[in-house]
Amino acid sequence: MNPDLSRAIWRKSSRSQDNGGCVEVATNLIPLVPVRDSKDPEGPALIFGSESWGEFVARVQRGAFPAP
Repeated sequence: MNPDLSRAIWRKSSRSQDNGGCVEVATNLIPLVPVRDSKDPEGPALIFGSESWGEFVARVQRGAFPAP
């Protein structure tokens, strides 16, 4: 699948730091949620379905993936 990401509005977490280890997410392309490396905005993006992305975010918020 190669969706057209030209209309994507990319957002970076407000908790991101300037260390270059950030991802950006576009949530305006429902039912797709592309995710990319902020250091390589022209590079590839991972594409998730809206439901899968929502479940991932919910699990993060519940602490299912503790920081190392």
